Amino acid sequence: MNQIRLKRLSGLLALMGLVASLSVSCASVDGSKGLAFKPGTYSAVAQGNAGDVRVTVTFSETRIVSIEIGENAETPGLSDPAFRDVPAAIIEGQTLAVDAVSGATHSSEAILSAVADCVEQAEGDVEAMKAR
Repeated sequence: MNQIRLKRLSGLLALMGLVASLSVSCASVDGSKGLAFKPGTYSAVAQGNAGDVRVTVTFSETRIVSIEIGENAETPGLSDPAFRDVPAAIIEGQTLAVDAVSGATHSSEAILSAVADCVEQAEGDVEAMKAR
């Protein structure tokens, strides 16, 4: 009887250890870990394929909260995937290490450049965000 209780207790302790290690792993996946910004909303302009692309970025103290694509001269339809996917990837990963969208490379690069400018304005570390 005691041997059965000991096995159950051992199994329970092992399970608790597994849960604790998973909790620590999940906590370290937080994309904002180690980031610091001056909260606010900042705007920048960068050269796209057909002209300037205006970007507005909102920061909290530790995250990029939102990225809005403003006035631009890019070709509608061709630039749409970059305007949708690049900001989403930056926000999701809290990184500037985002691949350009095929077929909209210059639009993608303009977004990344303008967001990097906004990171600088918000007193963030651009190089650290490119390395994430």
